[in-house]
Amino acid sequence: MRSLFATLKSQRWRLLGVASIFLVKDAPLWLLPVITANVVDVVVAGGPLSHIGYFGLIAAALLVQVYPMHVMFTRVYMGMVRSLGVSLRNALTAKLQSLSIGYHGRTSAAVIQSKVVRDVENVEMMLAQVGNPLGSAVVVFAGAVTMTAINVPQFLPLFALTIPCGVGVWWVMRTRSQRRNEEFRRQMEQFSRRVGEMATLMPITRAHGLEEVAFDRVSKDADGVRRNGLSLDMINGHFGALSWVVMQLLSVACLIAASAFAVAHWIPITAGEVVLLGTYFTTLTGTVMTVLSFVPIISRGRESVRSLAEVLEDPDLEQNEGKTTVTSVAGLFEAQNLTVSFAGETRPALDGIDLIIPAGQTIAFVGASGSGKSTFVNTVLGFVRPTGGRILLDGMDTATLDLRSVRKSISVVPQESVLFEGSIRDNVAYGMGLIDDERMRTALVQANAWEIIEALPDGWDTVVGERGARLSGGQRQRISIARALIRNPRILILDEATSALDSESEHKVHEALERLMEGRTTLVVAHRLSTVMHADRIIVLDRGRIAESGTHAELIDRGGRYARLWSIQYQ
Repeated sequence: MRSLFATLKSQRWRLLGVASIFLVKDAPLWLLPVITANVVDVVVAGGPLSHIGYFGLIAAALLVQVYPMHVMFTRVYMGMVRSLGVSLRNALTAKLQSLSIGYHGRTSAAVIQSKVVRDVENVEMMLAQVGNPLGSAVVVFAGAVTMTAINVPQFLPLFALTIPCGVGVWWVMRTRSQRRNEEFRRQMEQFSRRVGEMATLMPITRAHGLEEVAFDRVSKDADGVRRNGLSLDMINGHFGALSWVVMQLLSVACLIAASAFAVAHWIPITAGEVVLLGTYFTTLTGTVMTVLSFVPIISRGRESVRSLAEVLEDPDLEQNEGKTTVTSVAGLFEAQNLTVSFAGETRPALDGIDLIIPAGQTIAFVGASGSGKSTFVNTVLGFVRPTGGRILLDGMDTATLDLRSVRKSISVVPQESVLFEGSIRDNVAYGMGLIDDERMRTALVQANAWEIIEALPDGWDTVVGERGARLSGGQRQRISIARALIRNPRILILDEATSALDSESEHKVHEALERLMEGRTTLVVAHRLSTVMHADRIIVLDRGRIAESGTHAELIDRGGRYARLWSIQYQ
């Protein structure tokens, strides 16, 4: 809740304005019973008609002002709620950008989406639905107690019973309600994860005729949502029924007590005051009931706040604040006794790596799956933290550098190009602002992607679809290379950049990559050894250690592990 209250601090003046509006807007709720009581006393006493007219005008004025004041309340309060929603979503987005890649590897994208969309919406709904009734309850309770203290102070102890009774009902149900809300929220996140998985696997599902399997997997989690939701509904039903019975019993007790005191003349009380007390107590119990009826919404909103706090207060940050900002990069890397271990693994992913990568050279990493190739590259990028040793960039320990500034000089071409739903131009210039046409054309030509542009009806303004679905794998990869070229990086990382391509596409991508690699420090991760033949040096990794190092010719002549891999692939 600290996260929510910290966000609300910036809205304190609006909150003060809302409180002021409430005092005026909801005045009829506690003043009309006074007017009603006076009218009853005038009627009983046979008073002048002018008094009734006078009270009628006051009542009309009180009622008419509600319209403009409620409109003003909606504008101020809901403006605050919507601003809070934007602040929470922006805070989540900013925090997600600062959390480590390890966090994003552990957390499903569907769960993150559920937190940013659904949980923030629940918080907004909680504040929107609870704000007006809760404010009215406070104003009515304060007004009713004040007027009762002035007119019939003997009944204040009975009025005071409404609060402990309401709190008692809430206390009885709170633990179970909180548990059920958490279970329901977890089940919804699991369901979101399963739906996201289904959407991702749709081509595989269709290709293998597994529609029923996919349906059963989602249906199972949907039924879990039903069971948890029904369990939560039953808790809320018990709570609502119990709170209604308790409040109605108190209301009847107040009416009977006031009537008995008036008839027995135990205290001086008029008929109008009996009506006043009965009305006030009914109003009080009604407001307490209203507040209690929103407890399920508050519980759900509070659980959503806890869900948001899982992100906002997660300590797994990529620590960059206060570190040295890099303005220029030469591209010299040095790994000194570099070790990386992952929790739950019996052996380190990297085990005492010592390696110097000169600026401007192309270094290839090969080896079996799990040998540590991608781990080394991710450690260079700062996505993985060393558990021993260090990596130096241009003589500086990367642990002391603001890696965000370093990455401005790095471009990555992954195995599967990541494009967003926008135009080709937008994807190539992603994050770079306005790029002139000539620079865009040069990047596309050098990436062997200009023929793609010429074949499309809208050229580089063609929308590529979600994840680039309207382009082939080779086309997406060349667009990805153009994205790297236009940034003119000093360091280039190629992670299996051609492994998923056909021969023709691979040839065109290789030509583009050769242009991209010129004069740049390049780290290549590859399974196809033909793609690394011309590297300045090839590093063969095995179980997190360097097994061999040298040029293609040297390693072939040596007849070791690399030579065996080469013979398996090409002989």
